[in-house]
Amino acid sequence: MSGDDTLRLRLAELINEVTDGAVATEDVLVGGASLVALGLDSLGLLRLIDAIEAEYDVELNLSATGRTLNTLEDLTTALTP
Repeated sequence: MSGDDTLRLRLAELINEVTDGAVATEDVLVGGASLVALGLDSLGLLRLIDAIEAEYDVELNLSATGRTLNTLEDLTTALTP
C-alpha cells in the first residue's frame, strides 16, 4: 500500500469515526463523492478537521484561497506536501 493509499484509508476511517459510523469507510473510498453527499454535516466536518489536526499535527486553514475540503481527494491533497 502506497503512502497516499494509507493516508486515504486513514482519512476514510476518521470520517467513519466522526460520524459515529453513519458514513461507511468503504463509501468514502469509492471516490469522487462530496463529503456532504455522503452524509457529513457541518458539525461532522468540524469534528473531522479537529481529528485530522490532532492526528497529523497540522492546521487546516478553511479560509485559504482556492482550498476546499469537499472530497476525500481534497483532504488527501491538503495533507500531502
